[in-house]
Amino acid sequence: MSTAEQQPHATPQSPSDALLGPADIRELAAVLGVRPTKQKGQNFVIDANTVRRIVRTAEVRPDDVVVEVGPGLGSLTLALLEAADRVTAVEIDDVLAAALPATIAARMPARADRFTLVHSDAMLVTELPGPAPTALVANLPYNVAVPVLLTMLGRFPTIERTLVMVQAEVADRLAARPGNKVYGVPSVKANWYADVKRAGSIGRNVFWPAPNVDSGLVSLVRRAEPVRTTASRKEVFAVVDAAFAQRRKTLRAALSGWAGSAAGAEAALTAAGVSPQARGESLTVEEFAAIAEHKPQPERPAL
Repeated sequence: MSTAEQQPHATPQSPSDALLGPADIRELAAVLGVRPTKQKGQNFVIDANTVRRIVRTAEVRPDDVVVEVGPGLGSLTLALLEAADRVTAVEIDDVLAAALPATIAARMPARADRFTLVHSDAMLVTELPGPAPTALVANLPYNVAVPVLLTMLGRFPTIERTLVMVQAEVADRLAARPGNKVYGVPSVKANWYADVKRAGSIGRNVFWPAPNVDSGLVSLVRRAEPVRTTASRKEVFAVVDAAFAQRRKTLRAALSGWAGSAAGAEAALTAAGVSPQARGESLTVEEFAAIAEHKPQPERPAL
């Protein structure tokens, strides 16, 4: 029997029945032989009110083209299809990717032509079918949340609004401001692309299986104007990585490898208007960009 033929769901009688509830999720998982694993970071949302709340918080509009990473069994996907013009889901799991189109067709047949599945690792996706995405909404696996988020924002500049559900600790880091003890690499890099803020908390009981940690929503609204700098993103991110690789050290020491020497780091920092005694956790993304602009050039060997 094919995956599509195994679908246990009849067409819902009304739109309110289209979303997946706890019994639907467990039934579908049983038919597909799916057992959520910690290795893949799989925790399926089983509460219809939660996915509708996510869609509302994401401010999904009728003209939006939404990309969803890690749709799983389709809980959030169906809620997105209710609100958006189109939804493109990127799923790495073979079984889940094979089953999702049939679930959409069974639960929401009138919107099935608005759904597209990309069976791939999100980290490897460089283009998406159909119209360019305008929004990213996802329940991201905790073990890959930050790299997936930053990769999608970097590769798809048409994404204006993003709302991701991640581990609460990760949400705090992404939304942290300079001076906060959890401010670090994710905070700065996310802020390169967008204005970032915490957008709510999610309890453990809306997932199956229930995770051992709380979850949080993070909203990212693409900057109206990019960070003003002559340095490239790669150059700026290199400074960020170096600064936080040894976050307890002063920037003069932490950036010595990046600059070629402690003296070179001090010169770059001074030229950028940043105290050599400062630490990375106190700097804005604009200040990191200013430092990148003043990286010392390696001396050419004498002829």
